[in-house]
Amino acid sequence: MITERTSVGLDVHARSVAAAAIDGVSGEIFRSTLTPDYEHIRSWIASLPGPTAVAYEAGPTGFGLYRALTEAGIRCEVAAPSKLQRPAGDRIKTDARDALHLAKLLRLDEITSISIPTVEQEAARDLVRAREDCRGDLMRSRHRLSKLLLRHGIVYCAGNAWTQGHDRWLRGDARRALTMPATRLAFDADYDHVLTMTARRDRLDAAIEAMAADSEFTPIVHRLGCLRGVATLTGFSLAVEIGDWNRFTGNTIGSFVGLVPSEHSSGGSRAQGSITKTGNTHIRRLLIESAWQHRPHYTLGATMTKRWDLAPAAARARGNAGNHRLHNRWVRFTERRKRPVVANVAIAREMAGWCWSLAVMDC
Repeated sequence: MITERTSVGLDVHARSVAAAAIDGVSGEIFRSTLTPDYEHIRSWIASLPGPTAVAYEAGPTGFGLYRALTEAGIRCEVAAPSKLQRPAGDRIKTDARDALHLAKLLRLDEITSISIPTVEQEAARDLVRAREDCRGDLMRSRHRLSKLLLRHGIVYCAGNAWTQGHDRWLRGDARRALTMPATRLAFDADYDHVLTMTARRDRLDAAIEAMAADSEFTPIVHRLGCLRGVATLTGFSLAVEIGDWNRFTGNTIGSFVGLVPSEHSSGGSRAQGSITKTGNTHIRRLLIESAWQHRPHYTLGATMTKRWDLAPAAARARGNAGNHRLHNRWVRFTERRKRPVVANVAIAREMAGWCWSLAVMDC
């Protein structure tokens, strides 16, 4: 329950901040339009009847305002935008109304706050997201190059694409088959982009490997590595994206990453649909890709043994149990003739719970 006298709502944008405050004693409402300068915002809040509490929505402006207000001794809540309650009949949206709405919700203690990362955690998250963006750019550049060749009837049939053999074919036979100079220029531009994105991805991978080996996330990465499909990159990404694992349970983390079925039930009827796809898209993609690794028969190979050597005994035992359990679920889904993509999502949802149990393990 809120104990401060004045509740402040801020609608924060890149070049302006709409502010609204409610005095809990007199009921007076204060409004103002501020600049994004933290000192300007702090001075306006200091002019209000104290003590004060502030709320604003999480967004692209980051957490600098939260840290500045917290350092000034002002309680600040960063609200999850998807959890803000709004009347169904409210069809007018302005910055001033949004700020006042935040102030009212804060006064009623109806704000669902997000977990605020530390500066170090946010820096690691930026690195992981840069690698994710690079992966997407590399995939698109490869598609552009392959489709350029396909339009001219040039197709690689000597094995898997994007291998060393495929690269030699691109630089040799594929390029020579393009007779028009303009088409060759287009090919050279697309191929150069593929090489640039590949080199950038490799540099980011090396940086992530180094940080995962010596940082506050290292113990969690080693424990998560006891599960199949969770190598250093995946484990580090899960660790930095989720941050505080203790705010979840094994049941609720699947909902956080959007891997639970949507539902519309009323009275005696119950209807479930596709997964909600809410929350962090990057985490959901990593879990779904990792879940495919539990489909083949489970054996402890050389790669898994190396990862297990870095983890404590309790984590190895827990990971071994999880690997057996997830593979057995794949077997049961196959026997029931479940569609593989549907089965894999269910495996990914349970895998999120196993990752949680390893991350919160005190060892």
